[in-house]
Amino acid sequence: MSHKTHLLFCCSLLAFVACSTSETIHPQRKNIVETVYASGSIVSKNEHSVFALINGTIIKKYVNDGDSVKRGQVLYEIANESQSARWSAAKQQLEKAMGDASGSSPVLNDLKLNLQNAAAKYSMDSMLLVKYKKLIDNNATTQVEYDNRVLQSATSENLYRSAKEKCKSAKNDLHLALANAQSQLAAAASELNNFIIRSDIDGVVFKTYKEEGEAVRMSELVALVGAKNARVLKLSVDQLDIDRIAIDQEVLLKTDITGNTIYKARISRLYPMMNEMDQSFRVDAEFSEAVTLPFVHSSVEANIIIQKKDNALVLPRNVLVSSDSVLVKQEGSEKLILIKTGILTLDDAEILSGLDENSEVILPVEKK
Repeated sequence: MSHKTHLLFCCSLLAFVACSTSETIHPQRKNIVETVYASGSIVSKNEHSVFALINGTIIKKYVNDGDSVKRGQVLYEIANESQSARWSAAKQQLEKAMGDASGSSPVLNDLKLNLQNAAAKYSMDSMLLVKYKKLIDNNATTQVEYDNRVLQSATSENLYRSAKEKCKSAKNDLHLALANAQSQLAAAASELNNFIIRSDIDGVVFKTYKEEGEAVRMSELVALVGAKNARVLKLSVDQLDIDRIAIDQEVLLKTDITGNTIYKARISRLYPMMNEMDQSFRVDAEFSEAVTLPFVHSSVEANIIIQKKDNALVLPRNVLVSSDSVLVKQEGSEKLILIKTGILTLDDAEILSGLDENSEVILPVEKK
């Protein structure tokens, strides 16, 4: 045997030994689930921040962290002397306007009295004019006397009409002043109400940020409130996966608070704007069952189920030579064949075509 022939024989023998000792597995039937990973936190439903609406100083704090509150319940009271003074002035102005517009108003009483006097004089002068008209018709008086009575009656009528218009105008002016005073007091009360910070929901105070005696500025955060028991999952999904997320998809999650307990939830809302800081999108989910978690803002890790299939033909994903090929053993030799995959997870790949349960798929050689 020549040296060349001996070398070829050794190579063939080594290839045969390597092939014959390759480990193989068979595709198996099992349930497979494709998921998208998401992380985030548990927040209270209707959770929102409460802000101060005015500048001032906290003179009274009515709640502490963890307190239950009702809608409209006072959380803080802010002091501001100038605003209180404006409200007092507006209140006094309203009281004066109400008095002026009332039936016992001195202003209106004087005008009514003038009107009554003018009406009485006009009535008297009108009757005298009628009398002098008869006298002039019977030549029992002079033309000058009659003309004086005509002038006096006309003057009295004008004074009566003027007094009537003044009374009417004064009533309108006083009622307008009353309406303005009411409006000013309402505005002052509304501004004064800004110094009372209230809860706008039935729920719980999770955090207070101000104490009595501290200064507070307009739009400064003073408290965090939300629903007492209802919780929402605030999740973050990578931009590469967001197009696979849809409303009502099932979510499996764990939180550090309860260890390995698995909770179920469903996607309830997708937010369209990407967070440029971490290239992710916000997704909300709500628990499928009633869950009592007294704490909020605890971290969660979740898997959003994209699709799942029972009794699928599955191979470990690491046996794929590429995304569409595997090495199989056929009649004692290796062969690269094309396959079609379906659901892909981190560990497994669903086989749609190209293999069956009898196929011998060669495991990759582990590098040492």
